[in-house]
Amino acid sequence: MFCLIGAAITIILTFALAAIFSSKLNLRSQSFRLDVSRWKITRALSSIPTLNAFRLTGVSIFFIIIYACFWGSDNPIYNIAPTFIWVIWWVGLAYLSAFVGDLWRLINPWHSLFHWGEKLFLTWTPSTTIAPLLKYPKWIGITPALVIFFAFAWAENVYHESVVPIRLGQMIIIYSAITWCGMMMFGKEIWLRNGEAFTVAFGFLARFSPLEVRYNTSSTTNINQRKINLRFPGSGLIEIGSISTSQMLFVLLLLSAVTFDGLMGTMIWMRLQNSVLEYIPNLLVVGSLGLILVSVVFFGLYFCFSFLMKSFSGANYGTFTFANNFVTSLIPIALAYHVAHFLLFLLIQGQLMVPLISDPFGQGWDLFGTANYRLNFKIMSPTFFWIISVTSIVIGHIIGVVVSHLIAVKTIRDRHKAFKSQYPMLALMIFYTIASLWIITQPMYQSAM
Repeated sequence: MFCLIGAAITIILTFALAAIFSSKLNLRSQSFRLDVSRWKITRALSSIPTLNAFRLTGVSIFFIIIYACFWGSDNPIYNIAPTFIWVIWWVGLAYLSAFVGDLWRLINPWHSLFHWGEKLFLTWTPSTTIAPLLKYPKWIGITPALVIFFAFAWAENVYHESVVPIRLGQMIIIYSAITWCGMMMFGKEIWLRNGEAFTVAFGFLARFSPLEVRYNTSSTTNINQRKINLRFPGSGLIEIGSISTSQMLFVLLLLSAVTFDGLMGTMIWMRLQNSVLEYIPNLLVVGSLGLILVSVVFFGLYFCFSFLMKSFSGANYGTFTFANNFVTSLIPIALAYHVAHFLLFLLIQGQLMVPLISDPFGQGWDLFGTANYRLNFKIMSPTFFWIISVTSIVIGHIIGVVVSHLIAVKTIRDRHKAFKSQYPMLALMIFYTIASLWIITQPMYQSAM
């Protein structure tokens, strides 16, 4: 019932918005921005001591997690690393990135440690200059980040030992080596933009946020060359012409990975998996094939609808131009699904951090008197959770429609052609929204059976 009601509301709102945008209202595609760089609270939060405190916190947590992985308890329940990585960092920081701003760029421990290492090296050898060993090939775009993020999505959704502390520690060490080698070879900022998968992922989510930080130089460590703005949520997704094909593929992989994570909890997937296991008796292989298949289907559908947008509009642009420019309009719907799918997970599993901060390594400690805390499974009623889930997806769809239309107006210029280009995109958004609603309601239907 929730799925049908949500789908009906989505369709009605979609066409209502389409009707509004087809009128002669003078809608401005240029988003509003308010410079808050000189506000007292902004200056305090962006001061050098405050920023260094954030960076030091990120680095400290990084080393605590590594220690927990290799020398803490082998039981994931009594080790802080799995809960912090998969619940607080990946799910929680995704929310903060989307609804506050790009905090990862501030607390990224790989960036901080490398930056401090550079400063220390220059202090010891003041006559030396630091230069990249190689020039980054622009034609590959963010392909390194794309490949790394696929490996991360595979570890999250398929690899059954992804919560084992020692395995997490090994993955962190490998990723650290790759990241720092990339920074040494091509330059710190170049690798952050093209090879550091989480800078790219959280950066895309942060385009939705109301807080924007713009730099006048390529360096993100010079606070004197920075401008902090407040903007309408989602307006950062409207910027066009800056999305490459590899970035477009990254966004689609981000969306398909989140969708696959939800799909794995449905009865249809379980039945399909059991059927395939009769012929391929390896859960790891079947899961890997499932992730690849969902990603390929996701890519294929989007390219088909991009071609339809090109055909409907009659604009003199290629299919890849449409695909690149409009992919960010799917982020609000994916983000809304992320809220609907992971909110309860964050609220319940996140409570594990309460006892874990008192005993992070499973040694029987009680540093802050919270070691005996018991999880509250009634923190949110099922009815309230489903209301939030459906509401978030419907709102995400509305924002997606607005973003897509504004991108069309900025790309095509001709309002009539821009509106015609939106027919296929609206159909794709309706399909994705209904699919999201269906996935989140499956646990409710299964529990009622």
